[in-house]
Amino acid sequence: MTKSLPRAGDLLALERQCWGAGYQRVAGVDEVGRGAWAGPVVAAAVILPAGERDWPYRDSKQLSQARRQHLAELLARQALTWSAVAIPAAEVDRLGLLVATKAASLLALQLLDPLPQAVITDYLPLSVPWPLRCPAGADRSSASVAAASILAKVLRDAAMVDLAGLYPGYGFERHKGYGTASHRAALADCGPSPVHRRSVAPVRDLLGSGSWADLGQR
Repeated sequence: MTKSLPRAGDLLALERQCWGAGYQRVAGVDEVGRGAWAGPVVAAAVILPAGERDWPYRDSKQLSQARRQHLAELLARQALTWSAVAIPAAEVDRLGLLVATKAASLLALQLLDPLPQAVITDYLPLSVPWPLRCPAGADRSSASVAAASILAKVLRDAAMVDLAGLYPGYGFERHKGYGTASHRAALADCGPSPVHRRSVAPVRDLLGSGSWADLGQR
């Protein structure tokens, strides 16, 4: 495929390059949760129907929660196929963050039906049997990647709300497991929960201080 850079703001630029090379089923892949202190890493893969269309999907970070939810529901109807995979905190610790992220992304691709003919990721190199484009900022140059970012974000947010019910007191429903001042304060007050990542410095440091037992190992 051509290596020319996509035009900024053209949300079909990368798909168009794939179509021009003869690949019609183009999967966009994105993930959320890599920077979190708690909860899973979630990767989603989406294949949109080929052809020129003004898709409404944008980078999930640019959208409100209500807009993301609406677009995720729309995506479920419009996509040719989609899938999502969550790697829980304990597996992220065991595998390492990058390996876990790639594992989730690869499994999400393998679960697509039909399988893709080409793949686009947002700066995540993957060993796949299909042509791969992985430029930085792909969620601004690929509607498929933008759609995957929305789907992954909505599903992970919902999972964190569920975890808030299982482990109250941490505020997972608000900060979704990311490193905020309130999350740090809850860690200091309550200690790490079973869904906190032991490989993340704030959690590891708290356990190393001997202030709290490792509840995740019970």
